[in-house]
Amino acid sequence: MKILVCITHVPDTTSKIQFTAENTKFDITGVQFIIGPYDDYALARAVELRDQTGGKLTVLNVGEAETEPTLRKALAIGADDAIRVNSNPKDSFFVAKQIAHYAKEGGYDLILMGRESIDFNGGMVHGMVGELLGMPSFSPVMKLDVEGTTVKMAREIEGGKEMLEAQLPLIAGCQEPIAEWKIPNMRGIMSARTKPLNVVDPVTEETQAETQKYQLPPAKGAVKLVDKDNVAELVKLLKNDAKVL
Repeated sequence: MKILVCITHVPDTTSKIQFTAENTKFDITGVQFIIGPYDDYALARAVELRDQTGGKLTVLNVGEAETEPTLRKALAIGADDAIRVNSNPKDSFFVAKQIAHYAKEGGYDLILMGRESIDFNGGMVHGMVGELLGMPSFSPVMKLDVEGTTVKMAREIEGGKEMLEAQLPLIAGCQEPIAEWKIPNMRGIMSARTKPLNVVDPVTEETQAETQKYQLPPAKGAVKLVDKDNVAELVKLLKNDAKVL
């Protein structure tokens, strides 16, 4: 089985976010980048499936040269080779076009990625790739097992989960608890240095959206303390200030 895992290169969740150029560009100064947490789940499950069924596991990222350490980490976790599409990931459609092109060329049976990236939280790429390739796409997938050409999944829905069954090839946007994150060991880190990392050109520069400006959320206001016996005041604040009633 040939598995493709698409990963994002995103700021660590503890990073302090700032913008430059009149809030039109993200300031990467001092920011630590990681594999997207949801992509980490997809990668962990892909390693398990590759080990169970044999075959090959490839990771793909749309990004410029600074994303290569992130790809090397994915190789250290267990991927067999990596592809970097040499371009800034301009929007979801642009990223989906790149993935669809190289996935079609590679003839992959299973394409996994996170349910969404944690920088823009769009959650659109897996659906777009499915449309471009004419493949079924499922998200958010919490459990995924492969039996021959049949894939059995559990998908999160409001108030519960949905059990699904589909045939390969397909695309899944993954989330916990599909697998446990894997930490690279020393052997994996050493072997990642010599695994293939192929840099390819983007197939198109076409985009559907353009970011005009970024804005930080407003600073948290002061805490208001209300006496536990003053229910009327609490209701008033919840209604007029917090506007949750």
